[in-house]
Amino acid sequence: MIASTRRFLKRNRTPIAIGFGVVGAGYVATQYVLGKISSAREGMSRDRIARENLRRRFEQNQEDCTFTVLALLPTATDNIMAELETERITFELQQQKAAKLARNGEAHLSEIGSAPPSVTDDDGRSMASLQSESGIHASQMGLPSASAAGEGLQDGGQQVSKAKKTKLQLWNELKISSITRSFTLIYTLALLTLLTRIQLNLLGRRSYLSSVVSLATGGMEQSTISLENNDDDNPDQAYGNDFETNRKYLTFSWWLLHRGWKEVMLKVEAAVKEVFGSLSIRDDISMQRFSELTLEVRKKVEGATEEERKEGKWLQYLLPPREQEAFVLKESGMEAEVTPTSLVSISSSSITPLRRLLDETSDLIDSPPFSHVLTLLLDAGYSTLVDQKIAQQAYKVPPTSDIPDLNAPRVTEIVDVKPVKLPIVLAILTRQAHSIGNGVPNEYLQAMEQVRDLEAFAAVVYSSNWESEISPMADEGSTVLVPKDETAEVVPAEAGQDSVIDVGTTTTFESAWGKAVETAEKGKVA
Repeated sequence: MIASTRRFLKRNRTPIAIGFGVVGAGYVATQYVLGKISSAREGMSRDRIARENLRRRFEQNQEDCTFTVLALLPTATDNIMAELETERITFELQQQKAAKLARNGEAHLSEIGSAPPSVTDDDGRSMASLQSESGIHASQMGLPSASAAGEGLQDGGQQVSKAKKTKLQLWNELKISSITRSFTLIYTLALLTLLTRIQLNLLGRRSYLSSVVSLATGGMEQSTISLENNDDDNPDQAYGNDFETNRKYLTFSWWLLHRGWKEVMLKVEAAVKEVFGSLSIRDDISMQRFSELTLEVRKKVEGATEEERKEGKWLQYLLPPREQEAFVLKESGMEAEVTPTSLVSISSSSITPLRRLLDETSDLIDSPPFSHVLTLLLDAGYSTLVDQKIAQQAYKVPPTSDIPDLNAPRVTEIVDVKPVKLPIVLAILTRQAHSIGNGVPNEYLQAMEQVRDLEAFAAVVYSSNWESEISPMADEGSTVLVPKDETAEVVPAEAGQDSVIDVGTTTTFESAWGKAVETAEKGKVA
């Protein structure tokens, strides 16, 4: 038996060896393939978790932007309200009416407080509508009542004879002030919304890239990138590891809140005077006419053509010139002592993180996508003011939809409605100015945030220009790879992309924005 077995093995040793070789090779290949499949599954699982974490972090960033705008907007609103005192002009008109009634003895002093001032009966009705529609009384401004003013005028006859502006001048000032104030608040809100999106998304990107660099240079101690900030008291984790730089960078919104709005107001005021200046307070104005005049103001402020809007420069309203940067830091409380000789630009001899953030912010503001998105935000703001509030409250146009589509093309043909007196429209504008600046909830901010291109703009800011942040973070000679799949949920990605990219191949902001717009257009067609 043993001998026969030996003879069999001897005769067939070659086929048997080949068979064992094939089986062994098959086993090794199978184990290799199974290992690759298992590794791929683990990698896909990690990528999926990272994408989900990045998506949640990006969405949280946008919510932070909303709350930040709501927190900062009242500061600019108070400054604008203090500069354009529409209610005080209204009170001066009431004072003149009180003085006239006191001199002529046409009414008791107790009736003076409720009687609207006027030059003619028509003006009286206009003033009454202005006061009732705006819902603002002198007592709400901390001003004396009209009856108290009448008593004061009786006690001091010299105050009555004191040189004052005529009622026509006051009405013209009221017209320009109420329109300018509402329009300026819309521009300020749109600019603040975009500036905040840029700032917080740049800092959010720094946080993400800081985690990437930490993972790449620190070995494989952790298997996933930490993207979430669950500790409210840990700002470093939320926006990178340079908390002081981030604080200084965020304080540059001070410029728009305290200086930039005024430049915007002067530009808007000049356009309003040119467009609305010829209107008389006694004129009837149709809704279509008011919309056309509003569009004319926008053309003068933003540009009449698409090319002019793209070339429009908004940087001077949002960030200070370099020689004023130290001044902004001082005024915002970031620098305890700044001497006059030290009010110079932040040193650029060594490219500091703050300098990089400010330079990139300036580039983003000067980019064509910024002007494009700003135009869409202003469309949403003016649509809410003119097509909804004024149309419904002044012209009694019934709402067409509870949830209007702000991304749809704006309807230029306006339903033919009965014209109304200009003071009625001014009254709505006076009241809406408070809603734009201090509304709770703020319908104008909500309308702007419904613009899809705003989130696309934020996503491109969040995911572009990786190398500018990674290069100073990473050690020299180290290779840092950014998982491209993790940005697929934020920025529309083209099919067939690799799973990872080197930071040196990252596209510019403009090309990334172009791809995002192209993908969005394809989505609309589909």
